[in-house]
Amino acid sequence: MQHQIASRATWQRARIDLLAREKAFTKMQDELNAARRALPWVRIEKEYVFDGPNGKVTLADLFRGRSQLFVKHFMMGPGQQHQCVGCSFEVDHLTGILDHIENHDIAYAVVARARINEIEAYRRRMGWRVNWVSSYANDFNFDFHVSFTEEEMAAGKAWFNYREISPPLQDLSGNSVFFKDETGQIFHTYSSYTRGSEMFLGAYAFLDVTPKGRAENGPTGTLADWVRPHDMYGKGGMVEPTGRYHAAECGCGAHKPKIVATQ
Repeated sequence: MQHQIASRATWQRARIDLLAREKAFTKMQDELNAARRALPWVRIEKEYVFDGPNGKVTLADLFRGRSQLFVKHFMMGPGQQHQCVGCSFEVDHLTGILDHIENHDIAYAVVARARINEIEAYRRRMGWRVNWVSSYANDFNFDFHVSFTEEEMAAGKAWFNYREISPPLQDLSGNSVFFKDETGQIFHTYSSYTRGSEMFLGAYAFLDVTPKGRAENGPTGTLADWVRPHDMYGKGGMVEPTGRYHAAECGCGAHKPKIVATQ
């Protein structure tokens, strides 16, 4: 890779010029975050009951005594064998920060439509201590537009990321935020999907300041080009363009030319 080589003085002048742009970006980011917090809220009228590892839990229970709840919508449907590398990558980030956000009045929960026994098997394998529940028996995923009905799949029309799409899978990913007031009423305050969720991928901050950047130069042009479940690096395997990982020994019918082989 060819790159300009300069004196320290030349580098410093260029760096100071860039610093002005970085400061402007930081100010704009502060303004954007304030606008997010200023969004109107939607009252949650429906009672959602999830399956947890120790029994039934409600949406209110997921707050665990806090007033704010961050929900990761994990792309994992019932019976799914191949897990989403992007969702797994995001949840990995909680390993070091969970104690910090929980002590800042924020509860964190992962929700997926898979059955709780499937969820628990994957959670234990990954070594995660996050609260993860199943929405298999309720409408939570459908109401927050990360899962789609059989009718929507057949019609090729569903609402996702604030627009109508032809869903590539029955379950997609995203993030939602909720607030519970002193009376116990719950409100939906924010949701993001697709690249809107990159703000929760702290590893990108490291990649973005290094010379090679994200280096997502493969067939998908996304993190699916390089991210793997953290226990699968160096073990080969494949990732579908939709982000689902297949182990090297997998012999399922999905292994077609559209699958991206790892190095």
